[in-house]
Amino acid sequence: MQLKNFVVDQSLKELTKHRTVVLPIACYETTIDHNIHGYIPLHWHDEIQFVLIVKGEAIFQINEEKLAVQKGDGLFINSGCLHLAEDMNNSGCVYICLNVSPRFILSQELYTTYVYPYIQATNLPYLHLGANVDWGKNILDAIKNINQLIQQKSLYYEINLTLQLTLIWQNLVINGFQLEYDQTEMLKSHRMKQMLNWIHLHYAEKIMLDNIARAGQLSRSECCRYFKRMLQTTPLGYVIDYRIQKSLVLLQQAESNVTEVAYQVGFNSTSYFIDKFRKAMDMTPLAYKKYKMDSL
Repeated sequence: MQLKNFVVDQSLKELTKHRTVVLPIACYETTIDHNIHGYIPLHWHDEIQFVLIVKGEAIFQINEEKLAVQKGDGLFINSGCLHLAEDMNNSGCVYICLNVSPRFILSQELYTTYVYPYIQATNLPYLHLGANVDWGKNILDAIKNINQLIQQKSLYYEINLTLQLTLIWQNLVINGFQLEYDQTEMLKSHRMKQMLNWIHLHYAEKIMLDNIARAGQLSRSECCRYFKRMLQTTPLGYVIDYRIQKSLVLLQQAESNVTEVAYQVGFNSTSYFIDKFRKAMDMTPLAYKKYKMDSL
């Protein structure tokens, strides 16, 4: 089994190129537990995302909310929303992931009226797409069709692809969702990304709660509330988790050793790193390294 690394920048913006050679779109199948972390870590991107579960079931977190999505159903995840995915009940979850630039959904003349208001709405971080309702089934079928079109690349497939995208957006719009625009929610999202960006730039250094709060222009207590509400952890707990995530790649390098990796990712004690790693990964860093080396 080949493990895939999920690459994001310091603000958690995904760096995967979401496009084919000529189109601002990407569609591919993802097996959650094939990721190097064992799950799809927290990230965001400018593209809107549609998901269709084709095997098993998964837990998705979008901003502050978590929900389970089962085989045959899917999700719409809006532009700029923080999200992650975890396999549920060791189901071997596989899903089709369709990422598309909002400006490619409809023509420029229609974008302002029918797309931009939706990607700016603060009450639309995601929609559950159920196969048991007509508009949801229509979107899910179109995701399958787009996946097939990109794989087969038959003559004029690009035109057929744009027709399917139009169908997807038409069904989303006719669902009649009432859009809201809350400046407080916009500011909250911006501040959260500022704090995450700061952590990802400085994770290898000594980090204090004051540093993180200052990055988000918040008090210490409000900073803690943000992390608890959106990530279900503390700011410094998130720092530890992120350091462990960064250590996974380093531990797979043949020449690395546990002590060096511990200090490279910001731990000032090897024993503390081992303790936190064991709690997060259910094995020691050395056992993880040996396991990965043996699987090459």
